[in-house]
Amino acid sequence: RYGRIKLIREGDALLLTSNDVALMAEVYHHKRTQPYILRQLNSHTIQVDASRRGHIKQALIHIGFPAEDLAGYTDGSPLPVKLRDMTLQGDEFAPRAYQYAAAAAFYAGGAPSGGSGVVVLPCGAGKTIVGLAAMADIQRATLILSPNTIAVRQWINEILDKTDIPPEMVGEYTGDRKDICPITVSTYQILTYRPSEDADFPHFSLFTSYDWGLIIYDEVHLLPAPVFRVTAEIQARRRMGLTATLVREDGREADVFSLIGPKKYDVPWRELERQGWIATAECHEIRVSMTEDEQLNYAVAEEREKYRLAAESPAKLTVTRYLAERHRDDQVLIIGQYIDQLKVLAEELEAPLLTGKTANRQREKLYDQFRRGELKRLVVSKVANFAIDLPDANVAIQVSGTFGSRQEEAQRLGRILRPKIDGGLAYFYSIVTRDTRDQEFSANRQLFLTEQGYRYVIEDAEMLLAS
Repeated sequence: RYGRIKLIREGDALLLTSNDVALMAEVYHHKRTQPYILRQLNSHTIQVDASRRGHIKQALIHIGFPAEDLAGYTDGSPLPVKLRDMTLQGDEFAPRAYQYAAAAAFYAGGAPSGGSGVVVLPCGAGKTIVGLAAMADIQRATLILSPNTIAVRQWINEILDKTDIPPEMVGEYTGDRKDICPITVSTYQILTYRPSEDADFPHFSLFTSYDWGLIIYDEVHLLPAPVFRVTAEIQARRRMGLTATLVREDGREADVFSLIGPKKYDVPWRELERQGWIATAECHEIRVSMTEDEQLNYAVAEEREKYRLAAESPAKLTVTRYLAERHRDDQVLIIGQYIDQLKVLAEELEAPLLTGKTANRQREKLYDQFRRGELKRLVVSKVANFAIDLPDANVAIQVSGTFGSRQEEAQRLGRILRPKIDGGLAYFYSIVTRDTRDQEFSANRQLFLTEQGYRYVIEDAEMLLAS
């Protein structure tokens, strides 16, 4: 149904047009769209409130008729950007063919059909480079939004390393600093901060504080609800979403489609694996059993507590220890949801623990030690779900997660998918407790990756340990 209705601009007027007369009659009379309609010009054309461009698109997608937005964009402040042939590190550089293709599909040669949409690429496939290529195409001031401060600094490093933009033109807008420059990189967290529940969001002014020609939403599947609201108000700015998966556990995929734009480019994970751009991964689900006492406690627990009891099963510690020893020469991430469980694992494995409470400076230090191979193991909470560049990580052991989140499963596998210098495999282990909510949620978590062609080898923990 996408494209049966088009949103165009004639002078200052914003118009909905369609060749389908019956469809336009339905739109004109529908209660979801009526608040934004100014008048019907003819049976094919409706004039809508130009200041509510995002809202009318949301209304249309929710009644089942997503509009193709051809109303164009504000140019934004000019900013010459050129990609380097040689990085600051002295390495030859050029975007890969699929990265060029993704940026070109987004930009569409500057036509109104381009300039808004989502690029879907696997973790480790270089989505940041697609963003840089789009900046070089558009040549305008750019605001980049990312999940956390570590990701902000990774973006800034990539911009300086791979474009000719000087450092004084690139700003960080986070809890630590508030620089606004022609290229500014910020976090969803700072944007959604407010001093109290009833207060306004003071940092939303960032969207209007500069004449942006492009806004890049990194990890767009994580876009918080308040940022949807402000994005509805800035539809005249070019908007690029970057993500490994369009799956949102809150069901707001339609809002991403209507406010950021439709999917412009997508490559199956296995295709990039075959081409050698991401590592070949083996996925294993290892099932542990509860003791009789644990089964009894589980049986009488409240529904929500059942998952936690199963997810924190002590049997997982033994399997994790075994796997960590099996991969003692590899770079291993142990990932989980529950901090108490992770503390026990970190102590048992004599590995640092990294959580949301770990200061950014300490996080960067630990990540750097891991990248250099000085640390072989890191125990990490949900902070490792997204936007962390650990290219040498080749083993992930998942002990617990956010219920049945398909998005989280994809992100966690993605942590180990950067291609290895030696061409080696990546290993993803998910340890689950048999015949419990943990196993049920695990099956749901795996859905996105199985659709991408991944297969999980099911293993029994007792047999594994006996071997």
